[in-house]
Amino acid sequence: MNWPVITLLLVLPLIGSALIVASWLLRGGNDQAALGRDARYIALWTTLITFLVSLTLWTGFDTKSAGFQFLETKPWFGGLMSYRVGVDGISMLFVVLTTFLMPFCILASWQSVDKRVAEYMVAFLVLETMMIGVFVALDLVLFYLFFEGTLIPMFIIIGVWGGARRVYASFKFFLFTFLGSVLVLLAIMAMYWTAQTTNIVELLKYDFPLNLQTWLWLAFFASFAVKMPMWPVHTWLPDAHVEAPTAGSVILAGILLKLGGYGFIRFSLSMLPDASANFAPLVFALSCVAIIYTSLVAMMQDDIKKLIAYSSVAHMGFVTIGIFTFTEQGLQGALFQMLSHGLVSGALFLCVGIVYDRMHTREINAYGGLVHRMPVYAVFFMVFTLANVGLPGTSGFVGEVLSLTGAFIANSWVAVFATTGVILSACYALWLYRRVIFGPLEKPSLAALNDVTAREILVLAPLVVLVIGFGIYPSAVFDITAASVKALLLNTHLAVKTGLPLLAAY
Repeated sequence: MNWPVITLLLVLPLIGSALIVASWLLRGGNDQAALGRDARYIALWTTLITFLVSLTLWTGFDTKSAGFQFLETKPWFGGLMSYRVGVDGISMLFVVLTTFLMPFCILASWQSVDKRVAEYMVAFLVLETMMIGVFVALDLVLFYLFFEGTLIPMFIIIGVWGGARRVYASFKFFLFTFLGSVLVLLAIMAMYWTAQTTNIVELLKYDFPLNLQTWLWLAFFASFAVKMPMWPVHTWLPDAHVEAPTAGSVILAGILLKLGGYGFIRFSLSMLPDASANFAPLVFALSCVAIIYTSLVAMMQDDIKKLIAYSSVAHMGFVTIGIFTFTEQGLQGALFQMLSHGLVSGALFLCVGIVYDRMHTREINAYGGLVHRMPVYAVFFMVFTLANVGLPGTSGFVGEVLSLTGAFIANSWVAVFATTGVILSACYALWLYRRVIFGPLEKPSLAALNDVTAREILVLAPLVVLVIGFGIYPSAVFDITAASVKALLLNTHLAVKTGLPLLAAY
């Protein structure tokens, strides 16, 4: 392509934000109803156009090439850093996922957010630019600016439009993620002093000494583990999910958690392979604990959102296991699991938001027998619940199976412990579905509930199509990621001639 598509993706949401601000200025801050209507439509059209532009990455992507494509470079600050952006098969997947989910977040907030609507939409559009920037940045400094930039709009979204404990949840979210990121800044400085470049493409080829790799790996781990989040630094996530508005939870689960997994792949695995191999047992141990422990905790929850939040921690355990198996199956499974979790978990939070808008409670005991009043909603909720469990034919199955296959190749005991999470996920997910959807309709407050509206069907139906479509035809994703995954594993010098990389230490 001869036009800067990635720059356009970064700029479009900012243009939408500027249009909302211009609308506010033209109206003089008065007529909040009209301003809110303008902000909603501007945000919706901006995110839709951004998504359509991002599809050009998918359609124009050369699946046979493992290198970065759609490259744009411009030196900044005397060469100290550069505006250097591009995508490969790994990052392009997350760019499209980000732009795909954003319109649904705007639609999900159409009626539920009725105060400071313009500011809310601006926060989401700025957040979209920051998230896209993380995945396309090919300069360490640029990556760090976008990586840290995601904290501010999400902090505002939770703290202003969240629930009763929103201030506590927003500060907890900010402090956990920011403190870990300080170490990333130190690691970036050390990499620059050693390699004399902040160019990620060049750093991927640089051979850091093992001793330095160890310290760099620990610094990156401190931040990416919080972002995932991994046990035991996961405690900020349930509070953030419970207090965040519905769209905030969708983006938090769908995209922001993936920044940690993407960081592990792009930095820890690609640039620090020897340290990654040495610390793989630690990652496996923490991941297995996360899968089992948080699944058990999820079974004890009485808040629907908090149950799904703990479920997210457990599912991210499969991702970290798959990444550090150093196998093609494991890494492909981790990438697919992140994509699937972004769709499924986001859809589950949207389902929770639908009933919360009607009942203004997320307590499981407040529901029961919804199938009698909301049969279409029950079908949507069933599809996403079964995908969350990992039912064959859904996207959740593909990622989990491949991650476990990679785990079995690396260490059979890791696969055994991780597999218990599949069983436990069926327990808490089906238990939740039975209590909310089935049974007699006994509570008087539920008798007047209406089924999903046309707007809500418009939000959920495309997610159903993708969850089932990717479950039946996962090659649509693997064709994009295959070349980049193989090149990454080859560059770690851990590949074997059969094409099935193994960790000899195990």
